[in-house]
Amino acid sequence: MASTSTYIDVPHTPEHVWRLIGGFGSLPDWLPYIPGSTLGEGGRVRTLTNAGGEVIVERLIAFDEEARSCTYAILKAPFPVTGYLSTLTVRDLPDAGTARVEWSGTFTPAGATEEEAVALFHGIYAEGLAALERTLREGA
Repeated sequence: MASTSTYIDVPHTPEHVWRLIGGFGSLPDWLPYIPGSTLGEGGRVRTLTNAGGEVIVERLIAFDEEARSCTYAILKAPFPVTGYLSTLTVRDLPDAGTARVEWSGTFTPAGATEEEAVALFHGIYAEGLAALERTLREGA
């Protein structure tokens, strides 16, 4: 099993950041790579459409409002992995009004080397967090 993670510190309160990213259907609000999200099964499954028109289906595994954390699994995607599980968390930092956003995942490469799969998801996470930072800077 492979894994990767990254984080970004942003000059916003954790509560503010979580309001933007905490909803399971909120990816289009801050991640340009995902322009479409439809919730199903009472909000526990999201069907995403990426910028290339490909479909990604994910299931909510765990949601903790107090800890500002969301864990989900990929059910269907054009990625060369199986057993994908990811967590997005917003944490308090000692500096008042600053939050750390962490995005991590574990998966088993399938049709790609471990290095290729790790690079793919590390890139997705890093680019996603950079997009979040831009969205917050623009006043979201």
